[in-house]
Amino acid sequence: MRLTVVGNPANRRVALFTRAVRAAGLPAPAVLPWADVLTGAVPPPAGALVRVDSPGEDPHVDRLLRRSATAARHGELIGLADAYAGLVAGLDRVAAGGAELLNPPADVAVLCDKRRCHAVLSAAGVPVPDALPPIGGHAALREAMAAAGWRRVFVKPAHGSSAAGVLALAVGPRGVRADTTVEPTQDGLFNSLRVRRHTDEATIAAIVDRLAPDGLHVERWLPKAGLRDRVVDVRVLVVAGRPTHAVVRAARGPLTNLHLGNARGDLAELRAAAGPAGWSAAMETCERVAACFAGSLHVGVDLMFLTGWRRHAVAEVNAFGDLLPGVLTEGRDSYAEQVHALTTGRWRRWRAEVAACAA
Repeated sequence: MRLTVVGNPANRRVALFTRAVRAAGLPAPAVLPWADVLTGAVPPPAGALVRVDSPGEDPHVDRLLRRSATAARHGELIGLADAYAGLVAGLDRVAAGGAELLNPPADVAVLCDKRRCHAVLSAAGVPVPDALPPIGGHAALREAMAAAGWRRVFVKPAHGSSAAGVLALAVGPRGVRADTTVEPTQDGLFNSLRVRRHTDEATIAAIVDRLAPDGLHVERWLPKAGLRDRVVDVRVLVVAGRPTHAVVRAARGPLTNLHLGNARGDLAELRAAAGPAGWSAAMETCERVAACFAGSLHVGVDLMFLTGWRRHAVAEVNAFGDLLPGVLTEGRDSYAEQVHALTTGRWRRWRAEVAACAA
């Protein structure tokens, strides 16, 4: 088995996957840089087995994805729809040579569009938060919230990741508030690692109106269960249809992403709170999510238990959600687990089972 990785060569994702491949006794994967893909490199040939990794964390690649002559300023939220279009076009180029992709373009295109992903999950009966119809700006958002009778929503860029551009918006008798990583300036929006709270509606409106042209997905804000003094959710990695690795994300606010300074929670404590039946039901949901994207070796499911621990819902599904450093299952990290699924044939068996059930 000879693997190719499409990624940014200096990125730790590529390094960690390469380490897992070599530890399995396989040749180191060839690396096809995203920058080369986006500037016309020859795609991997038929017979190649290709992992496509995230194109993020590289300013030059970001500029190529957006087809822009200028690089984004540090943290700038700009051209999200253009970057998505560039990603989809780049994936099509990678697949054009006939190689077998471990995360095919059709799956990634849905997973990286929160509106499309929500629709797929909802149609499959996966529990997800209710969503508003397409929103064109702040005024339309407030009207739609009032019509639905919702006071709290999450406003998400359709093509965002890592909570960039997300607003946890609450409307009440005392006014509005939005918890977000977005810092607005006169000439743009910037994402930071510090969550801030905006209470001036004009500021909130300006943020929403600037994000809206690139597409918004607005979901009802469901109350998450908590442990001790923090709310929690779980990133569950599903490899070849099987939930394998899980990380609890614990926060004092509504945005739980670990890179925002939040803490890893205690998985055993969370499982005890959910109870054996509740945890089993949640893992079955994660398996159903993966079956919606059976062309993909892995997906990262953001799962939340609701207050009272009797219900759960899927907040998001991530195409590149396997960066879980230090988390081991049966001695394997998230990358070694994927290599194991490939070398043992588990991935191909699972895909065949999903296809047979769908027939």
